[in-house]
Amino acid sequence: MAAPAAAGPGAALPPGAARRDFYWLRSFIAGGVAGCCAKTTTAPLDRVKILLQAHNHHYKHLGVFSTLCAVPKKEGYLGLYKGNGAMMIRIFPYGAIQFMAFDQYKKVIKKQLGISGHVHRLMAGSMAGITAVICTYPLDMVRVRLAFQVKGEHKYMGIIHAFKMIYTKEGGFCGFYRGLMPTVVGMAPYAGFSFFTFGTLKSIGLAQAPNLLGRPSLDNPDVLVLKTHVNLLCGGIAGAIAQTISYPLDVTRRRMQLGAVLPDSEKCLTMVQTLKYVYQQHGIRRGLYRGLSLNYIRCIPSQAVAFTTYELMKQFLHLN
Repeated sequence: MAAPAAAGPGAALPPGAARRDFYWLRSFIAGGVAGCCAKTTTAPLDRVKILLQAHNHHYKHLGVFSTLCAVPKKEGYLGLYKGNGAMMIRIFPYGAIQFMAFDQYKKVIKKQLGISGHVHRLMAGSMAGITAVICTYPLDMVRVRLAFQVKGEHKYMGIIHAFKMIYTKEGGFCGFYRGLMPTVVGMAPYAGFSFFTFGTLKSIGLAQAPNLLGRPSLDNPDVLVLKTHVNLLCGGIAGAIAQTISYPLDVTRRRMQLGAVLPDSEKCLTMVQTLKYVYQQHGIRRGLYRGLSLNYIRCIPSQAVAFTTYELMKQFLHLN
């Protein structure tokens, strides 16, 4: 029996093969765009959060809204976006890897481990968050250092200069991963509960009230998706729950990332040391949860925009 002839260079691909070939790329782009839109929306609040978490001496006596007003007066309105260039360089691959990895991990967990329902969302979200953090952590380190600087007291002249300084003065490549452990420990519940909450609310909403909350997808009428305002609401709730659970570890991570920039850096060398020091010096409300009110204001719209943008990009790029 003759073997089937091999397809020549000009042979047409089977229907849908081209789309399957570029699925990962389109998923990567969708996640990156979603991350950038979300972070740009809340960049000023993110800068203020870093200043408050690390007790910058120019603003440590101020609250959230007082700092929002004080930064433009001291550094100009662009001061609210300090470190945002490094953030965008980091957040595109971060968002891209996180959303793409979530889809892939979810499939693997369901097919290979036989775990389905809501649990596989929690597991896939945690694994996706950890993967994205490890891949983009050096960029986050540089972004935090730039955002912590105050006008007139610049130690770093830009992104490239910050990379060089950290590499030469803080232990080489290992210097870029200072504070990685609390980040990974904090990201697991944050990303896990974020994806878990959004996915659960989405599935329950579409199952219980499909006509009220859902509509046909633009790229596939057979698939129901949430309406935009419902997406925003579900994303905001997901962000609020996830941040509440993981916030103390976020404070720990920021202080460890700032390292030598802080006068008490020798007391914050490990995750446990840092948690103990912050708790002993500042307590729970003013230490471990300092800036949480700002974080709610920041993370709720950020997660709402991220999930909503990703859902729209999935339709635009035919991912449903």
